[in-house]
Amino acid sequence: MFPTHRPRRLRNTDLLRQMVRETTLTPKDLIYPLFAVPGNSVAQEVRSMPGVYQLSVDKIVDEAKAVYDLGIPSIILFGIPDTKDNEATGAWHDCGIVQKAASAVKAAVPDLVVIADTCLCEYTSHGHCGYLEVGDLSGRVLNDPTLELLKKTAISQAQAGADIIAPSGMMDGFVMTIREALDGAGFENTPILSYAAKYASAYYGPFRDAAESTPQFGDRRTYQMDPGNSREALKEVELDIAEGADMVMVKPALSYMDIIWRIKQATNVPVAAYNVSGEYAMVKAAALNDWIDEERVVLETLTSFKRAGADLILTYHAKDAAHWLQR
Repeated sequence: MFPTHRPRRLRNTDLLRQMVRETTLTPKDLIYPLFAVPGNSVAQEVRSMPGVYQLSVDKIVDEAKAVYDLGIPSIILFGIPDTKDNEATGAWHDCGIVQKAASAVKAAVPDLVVIADTCLCEYTSHGHCGYLEVGDLSGRVLNDPTLELLKKTAISQAQAGADIIAPSGMMDGFVMTIREALDGAGFENTPILSYAAKYASAYYGPFRDAAESTPQFGDRRTYQMDPGNSREALKEVELDIAEGADMVMVKPALSYMDIIWRIKQATNVPVAAYNVSGEYAMVKAAALNDWIDEERVVLETLTSFKRAGADLILTYHAKDAAHWLQR
């Protein structure tokens, strides 16, 4: 009791605070998302995400080198193809944009871990994550036929050099299907990072600008999770681990730290948190208006994800955060 116990004693100096700090953020905790587009010397800033760009493969390679030099161990690649169709051809074709980017990055920076986002929404003409029933404008994706497309996509990404496959479409059975496909193609050592608890969130808006993947009709609520559910997240995670997921992800992160915590307590696999586009855009907008201290807010937020139980953090702030952490 006071005055014997004075917790402020351990807050007196910066060095002392560092010595007793329970949670420490480092660049090794971060994964940097990149958006690949066709062309050369392309660097088109995303309107709703200041500082984030759609990049041609040559520029992706430059970014990959910069990321590696900052001590960030990994990138995740998203692709925007030249053309889109109902078969999501750009997702699984050997000459797809993610496949080209993955091969180029592995050739230039072989030690950088390349994650391939394995989804179809950027590649379909309707913007949904798989096959649709003919004439159905509700956005109700046909689950099992979509799995066949995801198999082809995962194999082509692994063949192109991706170190980790990250299925994000929230199809039932997608982890088992992809695991069996990878194993059958000789990629039994390629891990799967499953978007196991991906919510139908309003925080994804700016990403749809970046990935040009806004649904042309309907929404994704028939396959992404309801924001009011937490027990369902545990069920999804348990199923994905049973099907062969090596790591699991919670998306978004900021409004779902309780989910990160519950999953971390319930599992023994690495847990990733995706600090999504809307979370990034809000911080950027406030910082550009001088309403907040961007550096302090970003580092505090990323640390909170790790404190909640995240082992890995996907964030558009990764490069800036790495710079700040190395001061």
